[in-house]
Amino acid sequence: MQKLSILVVLFISFSAFSQEDTSKSEMNTYQDEVKQTIEEFFDGFHSGDTIKMKNTMDHNMVLLTITKTKSGGKKAITTDVQKFVTAIGSRPAEQKWNEKLLDFTIVANEGIAQAWTPYEFYVNDNFSHCGVNTFQLYNDGESWKIISIADTRKREGCK
Repeated sequence: MQKLSILVVLFISFSAFSQEDTSKSEMNTYQDEVKQTIEEFFDGFHSGDTIKMKNTMDHNMVLLTITKTKSGGKKAITTDVQKFVTAIGSRPAEQKWNEKLLDFTIVANEGIAQAWTPYEFYVNDNFSHCGVNTFQLYNDGESWKIISIADTRKREGCK
């Protein structure tokens, strides 16, 4: 009977460990998919391909920028998504925008994800500003969609 008890405990232990590995594997897959979605968004952003960008965006996406107030506090400014997309699509060909994502910290499960990406922004290869982007995404059953982007911006203390 003691041997049977030991076998049952071992079986349960192995089952628990194998489920944990599957869970970690799924998390890594979700994180990879989320990163790919964000990179596709920025591929479109850099090239002016608004169709590519829209393929990654939920139709109710929200854009926010966290800025300093005159009194030294912070506030969130909402940007109209359609105006943002129009600005990307109508940017002059000679004007090059490059948002370099420096790192990705992604937390995700099968339905929802959050990403944190420090960045540096360049216009025509000249440094403009740096900050952090935060992305909220959900999986619609076929692909990941960005539902919000919030960012910070500063010109000093970036490196």
